[in-house]
Amino acid sequence: MTTAEPRPDLRPPSLNAGERETLLAFLDYLRESVLAKAAGVPEPAVRTAGVPSGTSLLGLLKHLTAVELNWFVWAYDGADRDPWDDEEAVRADDTAAGLAHAYRQAAARANEVVLACPDLDRPGARSLRETPPPSMRWVLVHMIEETARHAGHADILREGIDGSTGR
Repeated sequence: MTTAEPRPDLRPPSLNAGERETLLAFLDYLRESVLAKAAGVPEPAVRTAGVPSGTSLLGLLKHLTAVELNWFVWAYDGADRDPWDDEEAVRADDTAAGLAHAYRQAAARANEVVLACPDLDRPGARSLRETPPPSMRWVLVHMIEETARHAGHADILREGIDGSTGR
């Protein structure tokens, strides 16, 4: 049912580096895992909800794009704008290629914010929660957790679509 050949299973990075590099390597690994789950899935399966809550592969890409921008750009960096809507529904004109591109751009922008941060203990400009602004370390760990959870959702959705398994 897919239009692409199955890819080999991704493995977590084997990086023996500093804390920032290690956290970013794991976050990038998880981002790529989510993108790989949506790659090659034809219409309408890529946008069809695979569970009663309405979650689809395109919905996960759209949600994670907004979450990346909200935590790194809006909350941590203090962008002068309203937060992105992380519950926005997939529109009829949204495409897998377009949402994957947007997610890659959001991840690249997030990585710029991380790399510009002088100290992982430094708090950001504000919080998305009713708490003081969290440190960059907290934001990175939270985004690893968030992305990992949704990578698991993507695994299940993709398996339900065409039987593909693995990271």
